[in-house]
Parts: sequence; structure tokens; C-alpha cells
Amino acid sequence: MDGTDGRKNALPSTRELVEKYGLMAKKALGQNFLLDGNITDKIMRLSLAAQGRKDLAGETVAEVGPGPGGLTQAVLRQNPEKLTAIEMDERCLEILGEIKGAYPQLDIVNGDALKFDWAGKAATEGKFHIVSNLPYNVSVVLLAGWLEQIENIKSMTLMFQKEVADRITAIPGTKDYGRISVIAQLQCDVVRLFDLPPTCFVPAPKIWSTVLLFKPKSVSVKRQVLERVERLTEAAFGQRRKMIRQSLKGVPGAVEKAAALGIEPTLRAENLTPEQYLALAGD
Repeated sequence: MDGTDGRKNALPSTRELVEKYGLMAKKALGQNFLLDGNITDKIMRLSLAAQGRKDLAGETVAEVGPGPGGLTQAVLRQNPEKLTAIEMDERCLEILGEIKGAYPQLDIVNGDALKFDWAGKAATEGKFHIVSNLPYNVSVVLLAGWLEQIENIKSMTLMFQKEVADRITAIPGTKDYGRISVIAQLQCDVVRLFDLPPTCFVPAPKIWSTVLLFKPKSVSVKRQVLERVERLTEAAFGQRRKMIRQSLKGVPGAVEKAAALGIEPTLRAENLTPEQYLALAGD
């Protein structure tokens, strides 16, 4: 056994680390800590299995909002070449530093994930995986940003509020189907891994959570086309009870393009598939 193995074995559990440092979750940061190692290991096990991977050997990973490092340790146990943990709460840095003592491949960044240079990371390190128990208050904003640069990403294993996950995975013709459903499903195959009850978290939120795996499609939608899809969905779902012959009037040429594609003008926003929105956005 080398020194690193010894430090790994001596590393306290996440719950023990939280008690040791007296760390309390901050509601203002959207924090709900996941302390059960069995659950964090399950997240990684199911995600890797759905990707056809044995582990993360040789892979680069990024984690947003690691907090006290429960999911961080689960990722590190899968032997990535490097894990970059981006945490804006300075109170968590000491705990993460203790984890780094056992896992030298952990790189800790004290900063805001919304301002992080994701494209720069890909340019210097190549394509990477993202794993995160996302802060509830910025989850959709972060996801939308990653979907716009999906060509840099190998996979995303992300935890959301269940109601947000329901929107992301919703199918056309349902009440949950909306803009984020269209964009996510155009760029990725989205796999629902499992739901978690509030009791899994400290403090316990009022809602259930869901872990989703995003597997980028072999050919991603180009940035300029995706921007047109976003304009179309903003117009259509902004007036979702109106027929598209009305709701799409604000997008130049959209009503005429829909007619040329054989899309019924009496349909509403939730009736169009992601592929139909893509066709409308095409040249």
C-alpha cells in the first residue's frame, strides 16, 4: 500500500467531515448536501453503466458545487485522470482540501460556475465529463449553457429538482414539454437514472430530486442553428396556447417555413417535436 492509498483509507466519511468542520448548508446558495456514500456511489455506478464504461480511467471530469465533497469522492473512486471541482462557497474549501490530500488528481477552483471558462477548459484539456448535484437556483441556466457547447462535453450526470427533470425529459403533447425539453433532446439522449426522496439530503428539501444522464448525440446542432431554435421556442412557448400561425409571427419567415414543411398552422407549441423545431430553424 502506498501513501496515497493509506490517505484514502484514512479519509473520514462526508458526514464526518461535515461534523468535523461544522459546515451547514446555505439556502441562499441553493445547497442541499448529499452525505450518503451509498447513494453517491449509486449515481456513478448507474451513470457509467448507461455509458458502457467500467470507470473513469484516463478521463477528465468537472463538478459544479461539490459542497462537502460527497459526490466528489464518488467520482474520485472511479479513478479519473483529473477532477476539477468548482465551488464558490469558501467554507467548503478546507474539506475539499482534505479530500485532495487523499486524491491528488482533484483540482479545486474557488469560483462561480456561471463565469467559468468551459470552452477554455476543453481547448486545453480536451472533451470532459460533467457531474453535479446542481444548485437548484442555477440548474437550468447552467444546463442551457452546456447544451450550447455540447461539442466540448462527453457526458453530463446531473441532479435536478424532479419537476425540472420532468420538464427536460417531457415528450411533445404534454404539459411539461417546453423550451428546455426541445434543446436538451436535440443535443443529447437523456436517460433518467433514478429519483431521490427529500430524506437523502441535509437539510431535507420539500421536493424530490432526479438524476439524469445526458449523452451527447454524435452530431450536435451547430451554434447558429441552435440560436434560431431558441428564438423559435421562445416565441412559440411564450404564447403556448396560441396556434403557431399566430405565435410564430414574430419570427421572420417562420410561418411560411412551417407551411413549406407541411406543419399544420393550427398546431400549438407543445405539439411540435424537437426535430420539427430544428427543421424550422434550418437553412
